[in-house]
Amino acid sequence: MLDLTYTAPQPKVYAGAKQDWEIVIGMEIHAQVSSQAKLFSGASTSFGAEPNSNVAFVDAAMPGMLPVINEFCVEQAVRTGLGLKAEINLRSAFDRKNYFYPDLPQGYQISQLYHPIVGEGEVLVEMGPGVARLVRIERIHLEQDAGKSIHDMDPALSFVDFNRTGVALMEIVSRPDIRGPEEAAAYVTKLRQILRYLGTCDGNMQNGNLRADVNVSICPIGNYEKFQATGDFGFLGTRCEIKNMNSMRFIQAAIDVEARRQIAIVEDGGKVDQETRLYDPDKNETRSMRSKEEAHDYRYFPCPDLLPLEIEQEWVDEIARTMPELPDAKKQRFMRDFGLTDYDASVLTAELDAGAYFDAVAQGRDGKIAANWVINELFGRLNKEGLDIASSPVSAAQLGGLLDLLGAQVISGKLAKDLFEILWTEGGDPAVIVEERGMKQVTDTGAIEKAVDDIIAANPAQVEKAKQNPKLAGWFVGQVMKATGGKANPAAVNDIVNAKLGL
Repeated sequence: MLDLTYTAPQPKVYAGAKQDWEIVIGMEIHAQVSSQAKLFSGASTSFGAEPNSNVAFVDAAMPGMLPVINEFCVEQAVRTGLGLKAEINLRSAFDRKNYFYPDLPQGYQISQLYHPIVGEGEVLVEMGPGVARLVRIERIHLEQDAGKSIHDMDPALSFVDFNRTGVALMEIVSRPDIRGPEEAAAYVTKLRQILRYLGTCDGNMQNGNLRADVNVSICPIGNYEKFQATGDFGFLGTRCEIKNMNSMRFIQAAIDVEARRQIAIVEDGGKVDQETRLYDPDKNETRSMRSKEEAHDYRYFPCPDLLPLEIEQEWVDEIARTMPELPDAKKQRFMRDFGLTDYDASVLTAELDAGAYFDAVAQGRDGKIAANWVINELFGRLNKEGLDIASSPVSAAQLGGLLDLLGAQVISGKLAKDLFEILWTEGGDPAVIVEERGMKQVTDTGAIEKAVDDIIAANPAQVEKAKQNPKLAGWFVGQVMKATGGKANPAAVNDIVNAKLGL
């Protein structure tokens, strides 16, 4: 998609007992800001610390403690907004969202409801070559995370760990533009990719650093287009929110089962209640968590402890100047500069480290050959060993050196794979290894001719078969390569075999 032209995917259609239905999905992604300190205190954000060890007085809501904004967290939110092509609001403000729960020591959450720091943006979600969904971002606001209630340490008691309390979150709210479970997972994947490229969130879903609240509703076919034309939500069904999803697979399963639940209710003459639900992967069902609260239920009001947040356009411009190359741009460059396919470019840009590795290998070399080695040989071995690209025993410089030897025909393709194995297990300089271990490919046609003559002389019956069926000449090529330990130049062997056999 070099020119970013694309066709929108068809929405998912569910067959009900009485009619067909479509689903409409909006998502709220809670992304933990990559920062060493919390949003309003200097307490550490490190994961896995002893319970209640990363808690400042302000996090614990001790009397008289006042929040102080962490400028770096604000910078990270601005950087995220710029990465999503969003409007940056130079003036934003914090509000108190009041509710009572054991893991919320203040009795309220400091968030941004009325005046978020980031306005409308967009994410292009590719579903295949030439097929993509443009998902609009409604807003991004900063807020505090809550603590964690622990219920499985005692049969009669619950415990609370406040280490996460006060950690900075970016809530990224989408428009209801997503039309199927697969699109929803692809959207989260793409958003996670962008955040990791930006360095604003590590995207670790296992640790809870990226969580999704999924809003699902159903509507008759054609109603979504009416909603788009009018903005009237009456054309859409009542939405239910599935809370705290942290798995791409579970996101898809939860949307699917929730859509079918709502269809069954409506077709039986019932009414879908707006509520918050939880997904149970063991039973593959959603269950009610609580009735859906609206803004007035939380009694929002401006936080009296924090002045409105005002930032300068010059500061935003300076952040913009330090922005990295983002996934879509990198993918386009790989396709344009190295002639890669859409698929290969997508694989190589899926992770920031992988893209940087390939970039280093491909510079000044054949990009397609480099991509083949990185994807098939390196990634294949990494997957087999359960390693990530950062832990690769073979550096980009070593793999580049291997490709240089292969391109100069110093080594053959088979020898290159042998060399890769040595680099993986022992390390070293590719050129030195080839020299010291006698791995250079044989290009002396005299030596190759002798090997061919010996094989032909020893196999007269096979010679006659090859003359009757020229495809069998490959057998001789294989025997010569075997006799020379894979060092003979394959092209030269093929030419000499054909000449000797008169083919």
